[in-house]
Amino acid sequence: MNAEISTRLSATPRGARLARRLTAQQLHDWGHPYDSEVNHTAQQVVAELAANAVTHGRVPGRDFELRLRLTVEDTVRIEVSDARADRRLRYVTDPDSTHGRGLVLVSLLARTWGVTERTVGKTVWAEIPLKEPDSPIATPATTISPRRESPCHQT
Repeated sequence: MNAEISTRLSATPRGARLARRLTAQQLHDWGHPYDSEVNHTAQQVVAELAANAVTHGRVPGRDFELRLRLTVEDTVRIEVSDARADRRLRYVTDPDSTHGRGLVLVSLLARTWGVTERTVGKTVWAEIPLKEPDSPIATPATTISPRRESPCHQT
C-alpha cells in the first residue's frame, strides 16, 4: 500500500473538484470507506484548500499540487501547494460575506494545520486523525448547523 500520493492538477474549478474526488478514492483505498466520517472530513478539507489554491493562489499557466500522506501518528496529512506566495491567509471579517470561511472550516475539522513557504509559492497543510472517536462527544465541528433563513424568504 502506498502511504503517500502526490499529483498536480490544473488551477481551475475542475482541478479542485478532481482533487476532492481523488482524495475520496485514496482514503477508500487506504481502508476508510467513502461514507466514513474520516473520508468526508478529508474531502471537505481538500475542497476548501483546493478552492483557495484555485481562487487565490492561481498563477496563470501554473498548476497546484495535492499531496496526501499517512503518518505514523494515525493521521492523514493533506498538503495543497500553489504558486503564489504574495497572498496572506485571511479569515472572514464581514459577517454578511459569502466568502472567506474556508480556513475557519479547516481549523475546525483538522487536528492541526499551517502554512509552509516554498521556493515558489506556499503549501497549506492540515492533519486529520484517522481513528473515529470512541464516543460521540459534542465538538465545534459537530455542533455547527447551516444558516436556514434566506434574506429573500423571510417569514
